[in-house]
Amino acid sequence: MGSFELRCGDCLDLMREMPSDSVDLVFCSPPYEAARLYGDLGFDLSGQDWVNWAVARYIECVRVCRGLVAWVVEGQTRKFQWSATPALLMADLHRYGIRLRKPPIYHRVGIPGSGGPDWLRNDCEFIVCASKGRLPWSDNTACGSPPKYGPGGNMTHKTAGGKLSGEKAYTPPAKANPGNVIHCKVGGGLMGSPLAHENEAPFPEKLAEFFVKSFCPPGGVVLDCFSGSGTTASVAIRNGRSVIAMDIRKSQIDLSRRRASIDA
Repeated sequence: MGSFELRCGDCLDLMREMPSDSVDLVFCSPPYEAARLYGDLGFDLSGQDWVNWAVARYIECVRVCRGLVAWVVEGQTRKFQWSATPALLMADLHRYGIRLRKPPIYHRVGIPGSGGPDWLRNDCEFIVCASKGRLPWSDNTACGSPPKYGPGGNMTHKTAGGKLSGEKAYTPPAKANPGNVIHCKVGGGLMGSPLAHENEAPFPEKLAEFFVKSFCPPGGVVLDCFSGSGTTASVAIRNGRSVIAMDIRKSQIDLSRRRASIDA
């Protein structure tokens, strides 16, 4: 079983005290825009102010991580306009020179009736991902499953001259890559722990588990710089990884400690 370390403070300051390339995976979900005040924190940034705040912390995540950095993020819709802050965050990171990976999608069924009188229910959120290049470790089929369908015969394609060319018979893998749409059930009783609901914006353990198993080697170190209810910490410990959990609120550090102690 790995080690468990809790640090209270602004993650930007705390990460600046850490060596470069000292963790294997960063997986977290920062405070979203001013849709919530996050209890005693009173977090109310929105628009480009939120993006600027997020960029500084994301860049520091990339510095301390030798593997994948993954942030679950969402914008807000007001007066029939989406704030687009996840896209703006990616654009600013790209311009800064961060090597983004194509963002996976966190899919869950949104609130029934949401979407307003003229738009669609929100069933997905971006996971903004980056790395320094090829990942030093990954198991991209860790959360996969056997292929649903067998091969339908030899593969063919047209050559540059327009003729059909036969290829070797396709041999399906024992376990298929699960793809970049991560389906999770959410809501009461589906988050993995009743303690999750003591935080304003929990995500399900299944989402954290996907990234821990796929992108942190056994015995490696996971960093969650917005620990909240301790979902990532709990999942990391249960799966034999060490974890560093940060939160600016002591109340959430205490909550993370309570939750992680159950799995320790």
